[in-house]
Amino acid sequence: MAAVYKSLSKGTNGQKAEAPANGVKKNKQRVLILSSRGVTYRHRHLLNDLAAMLPHGKKDAKFDSKSKLYELNELAQLYNCNNVLFFEARKGQDLYVWLSKVPNGPTVKMHLQNLHTMEELHFTGNCLKGSRPILSFDAAFDQEPYLQVIKELFLHTFGVPQGARKSKPFIDHVLGFTFADGKIWVRNYQINESEPSKSNSGEGGDGETEASSKSAKSRNKELDINMVEIGPRFVLSPIIIQEGSFGGPIIYENKEFVSPNQVRADLRRRSATKHNARAEQHVERLAKKGELGLRTDGKQAPIDALDTRELFA
Repeated sequence: MAAVYKSLSKGTNGQKAEAPANGVKKNKQRVLILSSRGVTYRHRHLLNDLAAMLPHGKKDAKFDSKSKLYELNELAQLYNCNNVLFFEARKGQDLYVWLSKVPNGPTVKMHLQNLHTMEELHFTGNCLKGSRPILSFDAAFDQEPYLQVIKELFLHTFGVPQGARKSKPFIDHVLGFTFADGKIWVRNYQINESEPSKSNSGEGGDGETEASSKSAKSRNKELDINMVEIGPRFVLSPIIIQEGSFGGPIIYENKEFVSPNQVRADLRRRSATKHNARAEQHVERLAKKGELGLRTDGKQAPIDALDTRELFA
């Protein structure tokens, strides 16, 4: 009978693990975090900061190829991950972030700017490593369809599921996403709780203070909650959204996005126009000197027979 009871109890426990009694589906999200070749030390520090914030993430070595990004799907399946956070470095200075939902998509590509890591900021905020964050989104994320897709990808990537392997059962920081000027501003804040300042009653006796302290202990204490920034902080500019995972048709394209290569080319062209203007002025000055006979290699003025150099030569 004991063996039968054990077998039946194991069967019931297995059924409860597969389908919980409350009907709530367990959130199983795992993120593969990796970068391409050519990242700088600041990009690497940002990757380490994000990996420390995501206890449900799996950090991998650098990915060699920049053209065959579809191979990341197989790599994510090998690590049993259904989300990919990929940092692509271009020319050793530009950083692009890819967020993808494996294996069916979608995929969003964003340009990362105004990067500040936790080591650079030295903020006083702090949070427990492995704690779960509260994701705070701007109201603009519910207005545009492409922002709704990006919001869902942020929820799956940065939202730590309850009961993750390395997560702690605490919520002590807020990850804020704000949409302004066509860009997404990302900030990380600590939830700081402090007791309110006690007001001095002045004429209160000892009996009143003891009674007030007992009543304060009996009821729930009201805490002052404020936000202290931790870091890192960065800005994301959406570029394209693909229907599949690292492939497929483009369902959204940001027409207002200007490539950093184009920006640098415009700056070089602007400085080149200044140099060309100075070069033209120099050529005009030499031509004018030649016409006046002030240049040895240019056009000479007619020689006067009464010139001192001719008389006493």
